[in-house]
Amino acid sequence: SRPAFAMNCCAVAMIVSCWKSSPLQNSGRNPPEIKLFRGDLQAAKILLSILLNFDTVLKCEKEVRMSNAIDTQPTLAQTVWQADGAARWMRNVILVLAGTAIMAISAKINVPMMPVPMTMQTFAVLAIGMAYGWRLAGATMLAYLAEGAVGLPVFAGGGGLAYMAGPTGGYLVGFVFSAILVGWLAERGWDRNAFTTFAANVIGTAVIFGLGFVWLTQVIAVAKGVTVFDAMPIALASGVLPFILGGIVKSALAAAVLPLSWKLLGKMRG
Repeated sequence: SRPAFAMNCCAVAMIVSCWKSSPLQNSGRNPPEIKLFRGDLQAAKILLSILLNFDTVLKCEKEVRMSNAIDTQPTLAQTVWQADGAARWMRNVILVLAGTAIMAISAKINVPMMPVPMTMQTFAVLAIGMAYGWRLAGATMLAYLAEGAVGLPVFAGGGGLAYMAGPTGGYLVGFVFSAILVGWLAERGWDRNAFTTFAANVIGTAVIFGLGFVWLTQVIAVAKGVTVFDAMPIALASGVLPFILGGIVKSALAAAVLPLSWKLLGKMRG
């Protein structure tokens, strides 16, 4: 093939160049330098041997990609709305915009609590991650944060960089990583039954709570002028423990919605 031919030519040119500049062309060089050249020549021979089998390497790489593709399953969004080429890009843009709208709406459905309000955003993050897959879900969360960063009131308490740097900042960052992780698990079939969906959602919720806890601890430590270790119990009591039950309920709700959606889709197509 053309790539293999080009790589072989490069290898031959490399060996010729090494030979022309080798100590064998200059008898005044000492033996250690000759020994070094022999090692370089041996390495060049090994490289040439690999490049001569470049087609085999490409074939193995293709088989690995196909194996990974087999392990990855289509997401709910990809199954419901199938598209290729330019239509696929248009579909992704629409889904991202729809996802950010869902995130903004879910942020307004909240129970006011201090210092972090409890909202339906965790459920929205989990559902988007499961339905979209890790790439599209991650892009959706990044777009959502970008909307808030420019000042759009898409968060529970408004928008802007100052808000993002406040107590909720860690949870917002956690949305991105949680959606990516849950989406990755969904692409491996974790969204097809209630048990694995619930497990994936619990893991995703733990990621949100974990990053939120770390961020909130730092904010409290700076605000109160205490050490991080002294701020940890405060952050745990105010930013994690009150939301554990709600997180479990929302994980269970998402675990019921996704497998049910797959069953309904199967009946519609069956």
